[in-house]
Amino acid sequence: MVLWQIFDSYIFALSIIKNRNEMKTYAICPISDKRINEHVTRSNAFLTVSLLVTYSFTANLFIIVFLLVDFLLRAVELPQYSLFAIISKKLVQVLSLKPKLINAGTKIFAARIGLFFNVAILVSALFGLNTLSLSLVGIFGICAFLEAAFGFCVACQIYPLIYKLFYHSKLNAS
Repeated sequence: MVLWQIFDSYIFALSIIKNRNEMKTYAICPISDKRINEHVTRSNAFLTVSLLVTYSFTANLFIIVFLLVDFLLRAVELPQYSLFAIISKKLVQVLSLKPKLINAGTKIFAARIGLFFNVAILVSALFGLNTLSLSLVGIFGICAFLEAAFGFCVACQIYPLIYKLFYHSKLNAS
């Protein structure tokens, strides 16, 4: 059932919608014309896990601010300024890993989810909601670990649900 819903979401996302007398094509799924090396994204996730673990022991908000800025740069498609992306590219070169190019759209979406988590962690910590802050760090850390260790992108898996909640009904009404 869940697989069918995911499949249905992607099929609908790629469907053609008529807008008055002209035909327009809308792709609402996280697809980009850019490609990214999966080894770099997994290295980014490893670095994220490392800093989240450090934050959980130190509660140093600078770590979250750094992560927030880094995720913001990747979320707005400026990875060339992301320190994590720069370090990860160098690491991949040093390890001589063959590039494994994937569509960047899903990773951009994941960076936006990561940005949301960083903002939520920062706000909850600033308001003294330490239990909430550490809970969010734990959830975010688990998601980043799954990406780093297994290449499993949790944000990519929840995209169809977010799509159905926010876009599916709006497009059906058109």
